[in-house]
Amino acid sequence: MLEIPSEKFLDKLASSAATPGGGSVAALMGSMSAALVSMVGNLTVGKKKYSDVEDEVNDIIKRSEDLRQKLQEAVAQDVEAFDSVMAAYGLPKNTQEEQVLRSEEIQKRLVDAIQAPLDCAKLSCEVLPLSERIAEIGNINIISDAGVAALAARAAFKSAALNVFVNAAALSDKDLATSKIREVRELMKIVENIEGKVFIKVSDTILKN
Repeated sequence: MLEIPSEKFLDKLASSAATPGGGSVAALMGSMSAALVSMVGNLTVGKKKYSDVEDEVNDIIKRSEDLRQKLQEAVAQDVEAFDSVMAAYGLPKNTQEEQVLRSEEIQKRLVDAIQAPLDCAKLSCEVLPLSERIAEIGNINIISDAGVAALAARAAFKSAALNVFVNAAALSDKDLATSKIREVRELMKIVENIEGKVFIKVSDTILKN
């Protein structure tokens, strides 16, 4: 999905096509968040002023690049999951047997459609501690980018959360739906806490200089 030019991706996003949609945008924002962490890290290593933290920064870059790759893959995964749900809704329903089979297939595909944004939410959540740490030890001249990384990760997480919620609401297995929603809400506490701390840290650092 991301192999196409950005203008074509946005044109497709703006069209009446069901995919890509919000889930893909969430994953894309998450990947950009991780990329910003990597950028701050890459503009920190090799500088004498930050030589004492270079090993740690290199580790952060390695982890952020791993997350970026996974989140980029999540863009297409979300499209595949949602398209499978739409395909299930398109199954014939002329007879009672067809209706039962269609309903079962929809429920099966909804589980996949919940897992895709849930995975995206978890990955985005993992970017937050990296943005927090790079804001603390990274190149102070680009600390604002560490702040943007945190904001993008929060936006990615909450966007993915909405996609979990909307699919969970359509799930007939209410116990499973409740467990997935609870999982997201627990992670949300972590996300909001870290993003808030990073924003204050970055803002204070910028305004004191």
